[in-house]
Amino acid sequence: MVRRLLSVVVACALSGMATEAHHSIFAVYDPEQRTTIEGVLAEFHFVNPHPLILIDVKDGDGNVERWRLEMDNLRELVQAGFSRETLKPGDRVVVAGSAARTQARSLYIRRLDRPSDGFWYEQVGSSPRIGSARADPQ
Repeated sequence: MVRRLLSVVVACALSGMATEAHHSIFAVYDPEQRTTIEGVLAEFHFVNPHPLILIDVKDGDGNVERWRLEMDNLRELVQAGFSRETLKPGDRVVVAGSAARTQARSLYIRRLDRPSDGFWYEQVGSSPRIGSARADPQ
């Protein structure tokens, strides 16, 4: 009986740790607060669980502000065709996403476009898609 109780306690503790390790996108980002920005990619971190992009955006006065952009999970991005070579520092990008609830200059990416070659990335539901303007039927 003690073994069974101990097993249940350990399982509950471990499941609680796993839940804390991954955040809910809606807890961090507000889907009702859509924002579109344009800037130059400074850094691309192709990491688990969510790749991050840092871009430099000029404000209305010409000052450069660094924005932090979060993408879908790494596994799904790789399945869609993303790699650490997909985005490079210096790429000019236009990004539409959901603003963070508490962190300034932070977005969850819903759509990213790289006008120089027509590349696009889009988060649709729980699945990412990538393509190019040449292949995009829109």
